[in-house]
Amino acid sequence: MNPSIPSTKTPGKIRCGILGYGYMGTIRHKHLVEDPRYELRTVSHTAPVTLTDGIELRTSWESVVDDPQLDAVFVCLPNYMAKDAIVRAFERGKHVFAEKPPGITVDETEAMLKAAKAAGTVLKFGFNHRYHPAIIRAKELVDSGRFGRLLWMRGRYGKSVDANFGDNWRSKKKLAGGGILMDQGIHLLDLLLYFCPDFCEAKAFATNSYWKGEVEDNLFAVVRSPDGVLASLHSTMTQWRYLFSLEIFLEKGYVVVNGLLSRSSRYGQEQIDYASERSPAPMATHSEVTSVVFNIDPSWQMESDEFAQAILEGKPITIGSGDDALRLMRLVSTIYADAAKPGSQFCP
Repeated sequence: MNPSIPSTKTPGKIRCGILGYGYMGTIRHKHLVEDPRYELRTVSHTAPVTLTDGIELRTSWESVVDDPQLDAVFVCLPNYMAKDAIVRAFERGKHVFAEKPPGITVDETEAMLKAAKAAGTVLKFGFNHRYHPAIIRAKELVDSGRFGRLLWMRGRYGKSVDANFGDNWRSKKKLAGGGILMDQGIHLLDLLLYFCPDFCEAKAFATNSYWKGEVEDNLFAVVRSPDGVLASLHSTMTQWRYLFSLEIFLEKGYVVVNGLLSRSSRYGQEQIDYASERSPAPMATHSEVTSVVFNIDPSWQMESDEFAQAILEGKPITIGSGDDALRLMRLVSTIYADAAKPGSQFCP
């Protein structure tokens, strides 16, 4: 703990604040007040909101970051504001939990990691999809070796946006850093890296053919690892029927996740299907397919749980670490660079 932070506090309590009280800020609020290890003291937001339980509302995120009575902050600000808030929090000796994306450029990500190292405090980025129960089960199955070597993956993640999207900061490249890939597709890209952590090449096309704004409304990419694993990704904001799908095919079988538990419930039920011990190729069939449906989403609580353990017990960050973030943002940069080449459908 940074010596500038007063030691007079309830033992085992992490005094924290939330920067930004939009969609993610309210989710973090709910789970922090339910966890006895946290003491949520203050929230920053530019618009009036109603808070209970003695939680203070401030209009300036800077005043929260600068508060010496706080040990940690949860950064739920728009993309373009995140880097300055995170770096300043580390300069004030705070632990930081930051929502995705980890900056809007590789340089921003590197600046955050440099500040975190200098502070010697905890940094965790919010990539809750790795904590979804179907993804946890898929990772266990792939890592077990039961299915043999990973061959290829295919991911699709899509939603729609409303007519007011053009008035939102997410529609401005300078403020968001990119379009649907930076907004939602980055979760899917992070999952591809979860199963294959080293992609060295990307081919991509992006388009803004429907919303016709500054950022892409669809992005298709194929990435390749040094040992030949291929993965394709489609990230879209013109998916009128919301969809999440991650398919993983290996030498001896497959693991497929369809649907995703969410607060909106728009992605359907979360289900994993897997099969192994197939008959010999080329007429390969599986004698038994296992399907499991999940009804509870523990991802948000599991994220704050790992953050608390890192602060209070010195345990390492295993999901959403700085290394994860830098690897991800370098791949995002590679994908956008290829999509912007002459001849692509949309050049940001």
